[in-house]
This record gives sequence, structure tokens and C-alpha cells, in this order.
Amino acid sequence: MIKPIMKSEFFLRLPSEDAGPDDAVTGQDLLDTLHEHEHECVGLAANMIGVRKRIICVKDGNRALLMYNPQILEQVNAYQTSEGCLSLIGERPCTRYRRIKVEYLDENFVHRIKNFSGYTAEVIQHEIDHCNGIVI
Repeated sequence: MIKPIMKSEFFLRLPSEDAGPDDAVTGQDLLDTLHEHEHECVGLAANMIGVRKRIICVKDGNRALLMYNPQILEQVNAYQTSEGCLSLIGERPCTRYRRIKVEYLDENFVHRIKNFSGYTAEVIQHEIDHCNGIVI
């Protein structure tokens, strides 16, 4: 189901809780909402649709990648950039890493560890920040 985008900075600054199989509906809502906003957005975190769970989805090429409880294990090659967000007005400066290693549960709640680079890595970092209550 397509959900409205959360705009409250107060809510977005609250850290999210771990997700489990009971949160699969929220995962599908994230995918549906990302598809609806794909002309203006490449990633969402569950708190952006009003749910404080550690769930993100990001465009990875032609598909959307759903991640439950993502954690960054490694970060390589820091750089400075600025990012916009569907939940917020304008852009904000931030530090990102060109390559990251992420541990997460996939859409079937199977444990995965995967390396990401480039733009996909940047989007994943942004959405994990959302899960941690960091507003960028």
C-alpha cells in the first residue's frame, strides 16, 4: 500500500527498532511507496512512512532492494557531499563512503552480507541514517 511521506523532523529523529517477519507488510508498503515516488526518490526508510522499524528499500539498478535491520560493517574512501530527502526540504552536507559492506536480512529474512559501491552505497548510507534517527 502506498503510504504518505512523513515530514515531521521530530519523528524522523527518533531511532527505529529492529524489524522481524511480522513487519513484512511494512516492507511491502515501502516498496509500493518507493515505486510511486521513483520519479523523485531512490530510497526510503520505514520511518519516512511513519513506522519506526529498521527497514529500508533502495533502487539498485532496475530493481528495488529491501533490507531489514541493515548494519554497515565496513566503510572505505570517505568523501563529502550533500543530499536531499523526500521527507525534508533542501539539501544537507554529509560524509559518505565510496564502498560499504552491509549486513542485513533480505525480503525473505535470509541473512546477507554484501558490498556496495557508488551511488547505491550512498543511498543505503542515507537510509540507514534514517533508521538511526540521523536527519540528512
